[in-house]
Amino acid sequence: MIAVETFAGKHVALFGLGGSGMATARALVAGGAKVVAFDDNPASVDKAMGEGIAIADLRNADWSAVAALVLAPGVPLTHPKPHWTVDLARVHGVPVIGDIELFCQERRAAAPAAPFVAITGTNGKSTTTALIAHCLKVAGRDIQLGGNIGVAILSLDPLEPERHYVVECSSYQIDLSPTIDPTVGVLLNLSPDHLDRHGSMGNYAAIKARLVAGASMAVIGVDTEPCRHIAAGLESDGHHVTRISQTGPVSGGIGFDGQSLLRDMPGASKAAFDLTQIGSLRGRHNAQNAAAAVAVLTNLEVDDATIGRALASFPGLAHRMEEVGRAGPVLFVNDSKATNADAAAPALAAFHRIYWIAGGLPKEGGIAALKPFFPRIAKAYLIGEAAPAFAATLGERIPYEISGTLSVAVAHAAADAQAAGEDAAVLLSPACASFDQFRNFEVRGDAFRAAVAALPGIEGPHG
Repeated sequence: MIAVETFAGKHVALFGLGGSGMATARALVAGGAKVVAFDDNPASVDKAMGEGIAIADLRNADWSAVAALVLAPGVPLTHPKPHWTVDLARVHGVPVIGDIELFCQERRAAAPAAPFVAITGTNGKSTTTALIAHCLKVAGRDIQLGGNIGVAILSLDPLEPERHYVVECSSYQIDLSPTIDPTVGVLLNLSPDHLDRHGSMGNYAAIKARLVAGASMAVIGVDTEPCRHIAAGLESDGHHVTRISQTGPVSGGIGFDGQSLLRDMPGASKAAFDLTQIGSLRGRHNAQNAAAAVAVLTNLEVDDATIGRALASFPGLAHRMEEVGRAGPVLFVNDSKATNADAAAPALAAFHRIYWIAGGLPKEGGIAALKPFFPRIAKAYLIGEAAPAFAATLGERIPYEISGTLSVAVAHAAADAQAAGEDAAVLLSPACASFDQFRNFEVRGDAFRAAVAALPGIEGPHG
């Protein structure tokens, strides 16, 4: 735990007692803050009381004595309207912050030299965060991994000057972090997302830009126009900016030529890192993630041999183009995290002969946006509520069956792919939510993994 001593002896109001909220409350109490917390969920309140956290309805708090309101990231700060606690805090001139901001303030006070790598973007955050942490670990660094990736930042090990903190940051978290100041800040990409919470694309982009604007070194993906604009603006203001791209070489940065990452960074030797044999980094979207990692590692002075070895040994993340088994030339890939068409597109783009398992609880727009990838599909195996609609979109162009359940789809896809005797992928990339048949995408992915493991002749993904 990182005890937050910067608020020792001060009164702190906290709203939101989920996982990160509870970790924040514990860290503040451990650092000597006088915490009073609340949540609209009675079960969360009961749990906090059971741990000795002081509970009170913040409507009745003495806000004149409160030093800060710490808000859980899931609680609305501005849109569609501020939460009632935010209104109360603003009336009384109380700053509203989150757990990432508490970490930043504590780091500046206790261990300002501790390397802090913060990663954001609309897509690819979790993979990039995990990849950077993996590579730093291979390099022998003392690392802590947390943030939006699922580990509350204040639950990490205490701050030490040589300890590296690799942190995924959502827009919600950045919005609550007015002084975020990473050693290296990464902005991967930007496309419209969470606009119900931020009001407009301009607001969303400005929030994301805060992370790299506060960084000593900024790494920015320049394949989307908002990011190109942010990179140019920071550079004109004198910031250290490294550009990365998945679409070609980058002068003064890191690009991708379809096979290798090409580094052309000031102060570093030119180098190429071949990705063709790294299954966990398959596809151009993962090339961008890897480019970000190479930029960060270069800025943190990791040598090239170690970077290459670390990239090659990256296992990937569960449910994100996860290679789970092989039967001869047939590879089985779990991409259960692809819960809409846009998320499924990278996996369909990464393989040339696909036995595609798709369907579940449909999202708006269905799979029409995936038509450019249909020629790669040998056959589709449709499951869940979306099956009839997906069948209508596939029409007569693509062979398909309505398998109904995931277990049937796996068995039939495996049999057809093995009978064809060709290099192919049996790919679960559903382009749908899971809730019609599974509790969440993780349970769906686990079910796919188990169904593959039960097939005869299955080996590890690398033979």
